[in-house]
Amino acid sequence: MDRLYRTRLLFGDYGTEKLKWSTVMVVGCGAVGSFAIEALARTGVGHMIVVDFDVVEESNINRQLFALDSTVGAPKVDVAAARIHDINPDIAVDARNLRWDESTDLDVIPDFIIDAIDSVESKVALYKWANARNVPLISSMGAASKTDATKIKIAPLSKTTVCPLAARVRRLVRGADLSDYPAVFSTEAPAPVVGHAKNLGSIMTITGTFGLMMANYVIGEIIRNK
Repeated sequence: MDRLYRTRLLFGDYGTEKLKWSTVMVVGCGAVGSFAIEALARTGVGHMIVVDFDVVEESNINRQLFALDSTVGAPKVDVAAARIHDINPDIAVDARNLRWDESTDLDVIPDFIIDAIDSVESKVALYKWANARNVPLISSMGAASKTDATKIKIAPLSKTTVCPLAARVRRLVRGADLSDYPAVFSTEAPAPVVGHAKNLGSIMTITGTFGLMMANYVIGEIIRNK
């Protein structure tokens, strides 16, 4: 039995080959993106582009799959690439250490994009890039300050509710006349901020669910449509 034996039992040879010959780009290799990357690699996506500008910090360890005591200080894309190759050395990994913005361009067009970016400006820049090239995309909204995984949903961005991040992105997307991409979001009201912390609290059970749901969506789309 090979490493994709159980995947092949589920999707058959044809579906597994579709995944093998697909290219998925994940922008953001942190709390949400790391879980999406893990799922794609273990399911058999054959070519992955991973994009992030940051390094692993100790405070990432509570929720980011790539954050370990041994990886603190390392670029997230390098840790991601090493882990993908440890899962399956045959996966082609294109690691781009950069912050996505309006000036970003790539010399490769993926089959699908997963947006796991925190910054609103970077999200919208990625939407514009995908929209101009007709590349399908799924986007993560806010996973911080949430504790109930049963409230996590997938819907077109225009149909998202409750999430303050989604509201900000919706306004900019409408103003730029961009596609109504699917988004993962939570209908749970945000938990109150504890003390005077400048960052929002978050846990792996929620961020991981966001990432896994996006990966599952992409895998299904590749199997059905590619």
